[in-house]
Amino acid sequence: MQAVALATLQRPVSLLEKTPALLEILLRDLPLPLLEWKPAADRWSIVEVIAHLVVIEQLYEGRARRIIMEENPTLTKYVPAGEAEIQKKSAAEHLEKFVALRRAFVFYLHSVPSGDGARTGQHPGLGTITLSQMLHELANHDLGHLRQIAELYRAQAFYPYVGPFEKYSRPRP
Repeated sequence: MQAVALATLQRPVSLLEKTPALLEILLRDLPLPLLEWKPAADRWSIVEVIAHLVVIEQLYEGRARRIIMEENPTLTKYVPAGEAEIQKKSAAEHLEKFVALRRAFVFYLHSVPSGDGARTGQHPGLGTITLSQMLHELANHDLGHLRQIAELYRAQAFYPYVGPFEKYSRPRP
């Protein structure tokens, strides 16, 4: 991969900016049973995915600010949300919080010079990472969870009712 491609912030910020609208459109008016449905005990529901996105948003926003403002800071470790924390809020509340956090983060990122993509921080498990790498990973993370939410949605709301068409697809929620 070229060094120039690693330092750019435009592509990940563009995707990060789109995620809230994609989630709002996808999740609008979904019934509670669909939002809470889990394909297996060890898999997440849509509500749990959205709660996870809130935790990740707060983590990455804090990490990004530290990388931008400090010289090669030691970054905070990921701590997953507890079950009790997830159940305190509805899917709509988790989504509202994520959307507000993400829009504020993207607004901030638009003020960051492209050259800052090369700034570094010390990740607790990966060692030295750049701001650009971290934002590319956050965009990658968004797409993975958008896909996961879409698979949960389709597996519960549509696939069971497709009749003979089920041979054409197999949701993997």
